[in-house]
Amino acid sequence: MGTSIGLPKIAVSLAMVATMVAYLPVSDTTLLAQTKASGQRSTAQKTPAPATHKKPVAAAASKAAPKKQAYSSATARARRAELARARAAARARELKELQTPRFTVDEFGREVPDVRAEAAIIYNPETGEVLWENHSNDQRSIASITKVMTALVFLESATPLSTLVTVQRSDVARASTTYLRNGFKLTAEDLLNLLLVGSDNAAARALARVSVMGYTAFMQRMNDKAKELGLDSTTYADPSGLLADNVSSAYDQARLIAFAAADERLGAIMRKSSYSTTVGRRAITANNTNHMIRSGDIDVVGGKTGFISRSGYCLATLLRLPQSGQQVVFVVLGAKSNASRFWETRHLFNWMATRTRALLDGEFHQPQQQQDEDQ
Repeated sequence: MGTSIGLPKIAVSLAMVATMVAYLPVSDTTLLAQTKASGQRSTAQKTPAPATHKKPVAAAASKAAPKKQAYSSATARARRAELARARAAARARELKELQTPRFTVDEFGREVPDVRAEAAIIYNPETGEVLWENHSNDQRSIASITKVMTALVFLESATPLSTLVTVQRSDVARASTTYLRNGFKLTAEDLLNLLLVGSDNAAARALARVSVMGYTAFMQRMNDKAKELGLDSTTYADPSGLLADNVSSAYDQARLIAFAAADERLGAIMRKSSYSTTVGRRAITANNTNHMIRSGDIDVVGGKTGFISRSGYCLATLLRLPQSGQQVVFVVLGAKSNASRFWETRHLFNWMATRTRALLDGEFHQPQQQQDEDQ
């Protein structure tokens, strides 16, 4: 009996559901169909394309890529020649620019040099006057100009110049510029000449080492000597100048080069265009790094060059003016190139030569009050 009662209820429920579906609005049924179709399209879009469709694209890209040019010695030579021409053209442009002096107007309305170097000075050693300057009291690395003090202290130590010195490995290690080799035997006089003419770094180390005071005391004496001479901006860290901690100012080095060149033992060496000696069967010739010596039109009394990356190109030189014979110091620190330091010095010399009377008579130099403020 229970079963016969349940069947009519189920039949009625199914009939009601069928009636509701039949009477759904057309828009709703359409929406269901569209949703189903959209789902099918979405599935179709997500299906990855067969790998075979990508092969023609990859092949086309491969064909479009340019072929790598094969190496040939002729191509390499052509490239080197092109680079050489570019460098030569750049040097020619630089030289033309350097040969042209630059001027500016100072606070007093006077035409004065406009140098490219970081610091420079024109100094009268006879009166102690600064005739012209640009950042002359700035403390800077001075590189191999350090060797001027090395030479002074070595002569002061009274170590015999005839002393036979054997070059050690520590002298030549990472010495950069040197004509020496481990085991070479030569005199202290040879080393002194190589020091000031060829700017030999191993010679500087060897001289400090064999001096009667020893290396450590030698370095201490270099700094003590700077204090004695009133070189307040000057500190020495090694005898060669390779360390950037060898620092000074253009003003200090102007006074030092004048003092050193006044010692004819040093002045005579600094004026040599070259120095030659023999070690065993080996001949050594060092050319002077100060190209002003070989200019022929400028009377050089003494001077020293210097360069490391931290210092730039430096030159301290004592020159004699052509009209009066007056000795004047020119110092250039932090020039941009080897040629630049010499052209800057020449421009300063020429400017000074045309104004000798006004400058030396005190009519042009920087007022004393301004000098005191700078110091």
